Amino acid sequence: MLYLILLSYRVPLTEVDAHLGAHRAYLERHYRAGHFLLSGRREPRSGGVILAQADDRATVEAWVAEDPFHQAGVATSEIIAWAPSLRAEADLAEVAPQAAPVAGRP
Repeated sequence: MLYLILLSYRVPLTEVDAHLGAHRAYLERHYRAGHFLLSGRREPRSGGVILAQADDRATVEAWVAEDPFHQAGVATSEIIAWAPSLRAEADLAEVAPQAAPVAGRP
């Protein structure tokens, strides 16, 4: 099952940025584990979006609970279960060429 994780900032960006390094390390850990497929900030910068894959919602909830943004209280998260029924014949690099790949994924 795919999940959209929608993050919304609760505090000024200066407070969000203080936790950005830890949040990126969290993202990279989940990319390497094969959990996250795409992520990035919203435009305008009011939060972020993560596309994740997991067997169940409880697993995604556990991942969100370990996000430094969540732990520091700088963002709230909404989890949306998503069952796509159609897709383009493209890989993620074609869909989001500006997104840098995370090295080390098995």
